[in-house]
Amino acid sequence: MSSHASIRRWYAIHKWTSLICTAFMLLLCITGLPLIFHHEIHELEHHLAGEAERGPRAPGTELVSLDATIANALKEHPGHIPGLVSWVEDEPDVLLIGTQERGNLDPQKVAFMNMDQRNGAIMEKHTDDLDFMDVMFRLHVDLFAGLPGMLFLGVMGMLLLVAIISGIVVYGPFMRKLEFGTVRESQRRLKWLDLHNLLGVVTLSWFLVVGSTGVINTWATLLIKLWQFNELGTLIEPYKKLPEPLQFTSLDAAVEKAKAVEPDMTPTFVFYPGYFLTENKHHIAVLMKGNTPVTSRLLKPVLIDAQSGEFTASVELPWYLKTLLLSQPLHFGDYAGLPLKILWALLDIISIIVLGSGLYLWFARRRLQDERIKRIAEKAAALEKAEGAAA
Repeated sequence: MSSHASIRRWYAIHKWTSLICTAFMLLLCITGLPLIFHHEIHELEHHLAGEAERGPRAPGTELVSLDATIANALKEHPGHIPGLVSWVEDEPDVLLIGTQERGNLDPQKVAFMNMDQRNGAIMEKHTDDLDFMDVMFRLHVDLFAGLPGMLFLGVMGMLLLVAIISGIVVYGPFMRKLEFGTVRESQRRLKWLDLHNLLGVVTLSWFLVVGSTGVINTWATLLIKLWQFNELGTLIEPYKKLPEPLQFTSLDAAVEKAKAVEPDMTPTFVFYPGYFLTENKHHIAVLMKGNTPVTSRLLKPVLIDAQSGEFTASVELPWYLKTLLLSQPLHFGDYAGLPLKILWALLDIISIIVLGSGLYLWFARRRLQDERIKRIAEKAAALEKAEGAAA
């Protein structure tokens, strides 16, 4: 195949993969922009609502036990059982507790509330009403379509990666004719073509990182199911024929046991039987995290027998789940504080320009083609008319 034919083929690949995914990538870039600053926006909302900032706990003050705090949460929902407990990041001594109806372990039917562990009282009840950030998150993650929406966006992400790679192939020969950074001002379309190519090169590495981590994140549900079916399924196989526990062991004791097993780690989530690890009906899973910027993203489940409180296993996650956990914060620039977030936001804005200019160039090219066809048709009609008059 000649070099010219090869470039034409790569150009066709770049054009069609870009056209198919661009509208959805624009949506993801626009919705992703506020999500980069979700912590800061959350704090601003609390400030505007007049909520006082929680300071450090007074020295010598004891926290209310986890068991007592959960008991207070369950009083709000008689007949419920615990489902989830989470230590809220950046909010001292605040627990997010989810409760659910016994026998109805649908994660979508969980009642969530923030609990103050300093006094065991409810701070905030979560409702089903979606605020601005909830809408942005759902659009960004699954288009309000659940797993099918996530997988669809994953396909769009893979098309984006193909568009980037094909764009690199096409851009190389194109730039042999121009100095790097040249923006021709002679025509509006040429100007936007040069800007599109230049800004595309500037955001190339970022686009590859965000696109690839985004694709990995769309596989989250399937990867977790794979782990539950394989490694975790083998581990809990001996428990599957046992009757489900009617009462749960002390959560305080379970967490202390997990800390003793993993002394260099900190508890961050607790999942009760049937919640999240849906096939596991006999264990409380205490998810531990490391204490460095990287290891704090890597979770290690410690399984505690939900009825006896005995330690069962400390589970090392497989490589594909570790990759998933590391890719999630990298996708939103959530590794190095505010400076990286600002850089991520600037690159996101540039990417919106790249995607928008790509759409403009396609429509402009179509318009030029339509005008050219129209001129040819008019000339043909005029020629036919002239020939008829001559005859």
